[in-house]
Amino acid sequence: MVDNILYEKSKLFAIRIVKLQKYLCDKKKEFILSKQILRSGTSIGANIAEAEYSVSRKEFLSKLYIALKECAETQYWLELLFDTGYITKKEFTNIEDDCIELLKILKAITKTVKNKEDNY
Repeated sequence: MVDNILYEKSKLFAIRIVKLQKYLCDKKKEFILSKQILRSGTSIGANIAEAEYSVSRKEFLSKLYIALKECAETQYWLELLFDTGYITKKEFTNIEDDCIELLKILKAITKTVKNKEDNY
């Protein structure tokens, strides 16, 4: 089962992403990048939630790898939003720190599960 801390952190991150998307649309009138980050940033937690109900270790690992890839994609969109001036350095650093934390946790879990799977 996925660590509840990971689930909670991914959910809180998704809430921040939803608020960022709303800010980008309402205040910056940016609709394309905001849609991309909304999709990838909320997908992280959705895949973690799905992983909890996997019917096999292989499916569990697959869902976590998808969450990991979505997290990496979200980091890309955050960098792009910063580099194009849609978010400030402070806004970027704050939310990117959470994204990096999720990446590290997901990397550690997938590595551990993969190693256990390889040893069976």
